[in-house]
Amino acid sequence: MHEFAVTILAFALILGVLVFVHEMGHYLAARWRGVKVDTFSIGFGPALYRWHDRTGTEWRISAIPLGGFVKPHGFEDPEDATPEQRASWIPGQTFHDKPVGSRMLVIVMGPVFNFVFAILLFTALYVAVGKPELKNEIAQVVPHSAAEKAGLQKGDVITRLGSLDVFNFADIQAHAVKMPGEKTTLGIHRGDQDLSLPITLDRVPGKLGAPDTGSIGIMAQLVPGKPMGFASAFTAGLHETWLVSVQTLQGVWQIITGHRSARELGGTIRIAQLSGQVAHYGFASILSFMALLSINLGLINLFPIPLLDGGRLVFYVAEAVRGKPVSRKVQEISYQAGFAIIAALFLFSTFNDLSNLGLFR
Repeated sequence: MHEFAVTILAFALILGVLVFVHEMGHYLAARWRGVKVDTFSIGFGPALYRWHDRTGTEWRISAIPLGGFVKPHGFEDPEDATPEQRASWIPGQTFHDKPVGSRMLVIVMGPVFNFVFAILLFTALYVAVGKPELKNEIAQVVPHSAAEKAGLQKGDVITRLGSLDVFNFADIQAHAVKMPGEKTTLGIHRGDQDLSLPITLDRVPGKLGAPDTGSIGIMAQLVPGKPMGFASAFTAGLHETWLVSVQTLQGVWQIITGHRSARELGGTIRIAQLSGQVAHYGFASILSFMALLSINLGLINLFPIPLLDGGRLVFYVAEAVRGKPVSRKVQEISYQAGFAIIAALFLFSTFNDLSNLGLFR
């Protein structure tokens, strides 16, 4: 029960901070462009606590901590608004009356704030404890393991697992655990040679009904970091945010093209589980985890799926090019399709999460 409580609390706090940062991007951009903000909510559903500031914005903390939203004044299209809503609009402060460039800025600043927040988190982490480095090369081959039988050596760098290009040592481990007992090949960089070695992964029995996992039988070297100066830490934070963003997009593309299993997609349950785990590892691990999640939140919201920020940006770009808004019929069909896609991804990722917990095979 204690572990469950820690997991739920850590998940609510981590996700709450990231949602707040994202929505604050929308909020500040709206205020900058002269749009009144009606509501700023952390969470969905019934409001547990609410208050109004001097500008008339209602701030809420709601019951379901799985997201949040900012509602700009006059966000509804005039065609969709009720007579009561139109009567309440304040001239000059409505979202729909602003130029398309201002509307695009309000939408895009949510994801932008997530990337900026990740850079700041990495910077704080590197200033405090430095940047630890997990070397890609093999530091040790476990005796009698699949790696030893395949002929792997200390100093080898694994570049490919089966048909999958791997980014780093953690990426190798993440995929190997899903391949118990499987026969495949490893792409190896050894000295100035590139080799391909056949290997049969070890099978590690699962505990308490959990599924078996795969193991190669190698260990990497973790080099502790040293605290950096602010300028160096900020530069390293920029680079790490860019690197994680590129690797995340590469991973998504590999799933789309079939080079990675769609079983890797995790959802809310997986994030909650990881939140509980990193809460035990200390403040540095929490900062790193939040930075990774913030990058993922920013990227996901930029995907060109209607209902997400990226989908709205596509409509606004089309409006800027055409000189007039996209037709209502096209928008309605697109939003319905976007809702179906998001609902399907949510259900599929939840199924994956439950499968990883051993509830399904």
